[in-house]
Amino acid sequence: MCSLAESEKKLLLQVARQALVAAAEHRPPDKFIRDSVLLNQPGGAFVTITRSGRLRGCIGQLPSGIPLVNVVEHCARAVASEDPRFPPVLPYELAEIEIEISVLSPLSDIRPEAIEPGKHGLFVSSGNYRGILLPQVAAQFRWNGIRFLEATCEKAGLPRDAWKQPGTRVHAFTAQVFTESEFREQPKA
Repeated sequence: MCSLAESEKKLLLQVARQALVAAAEHRPPDKFIRDSVLLNQPGGAFVTITRSGRLRGCIGQLPSGIPLVNVVEHCARAVASEDPRFPPVLPYELAEIEIEISVLSPLSDIRPEAIEPGKHGLFVSSGNYRGILLPQVAAQFRWNGIRFLEATCEKAGLPRDAWKQPGTRVHAFTAQVFTESEFREQPKA
């Protein structure tokens, strides 16, 4: 995925906000004009929502054949009610919710020593077990590459050292991360 223009980021945030509101209000999403060529290309993304600075939900989808704008819309609807860690978002919460979107690059194999916390996100898989952590997670917790890899294994439901086992695959990706607050107008002095 190429770097997104500011207008494309704003459009994705609008799509996510409309989908989140529609889901919280239990109604179908509004029709949205999606004329950006780049946003109609296949891609992967995560939609993270916070309320009062605290995680309120995070749902994503790895890159596939689905257009990026559709992935963002789906994830925004899903984060409102399908994150098993949280109860469904209620309409009264919407004004306090901040949306963050992470647009993912394609996955690539990576060696443990090449992992750069804060730059790379990780996807670990072994059999039916899969776990993914966004680049922001390693930066937030100030993990080194190995600790980040261990945490991703744990997220997959695997032992911390599963990355050393044959048959365990480790993939990395990068993400373009942007939030609604980046595009709010600053008050004039």
